[in-house]
Amino acid sequence: MEGKKSELYFVFMNYDPQYERLRADRTKGGANELDLYLSRKHDQLLSRTLQPGSYKKTLSLVIVDGFSVEITEDQASVLRSAKEVRLVEKNQELA
Repeated sequence: MEGKKSELYFVFMNYDPQYERLRADRTKGGANELDLYLSRKHDQLLSRTLQPGSYKKTLSLVIVDGFSVEITEDQASVLRSAKEVRLVEKNQELA
């Protein structure tokens, strides 16, 4: 059945002024605050849009405000419709 197999996707977020402000702070404390902010923000998006236990976030990407997550194609479609999301792209391995 299509859409039921979990695969790795990258999710990139829309512009966020708070992210930009934290990213501009080049101190160690600023970097830690940015990591925490993004992890929380990404986790909240996932918990708000997908069923608990139906996905596995693998990491938050600081440099581009995004994250990787193991989800189904159906779940990717749900995330694509979230207003905070700019792009959801399936991971493609290069041969």
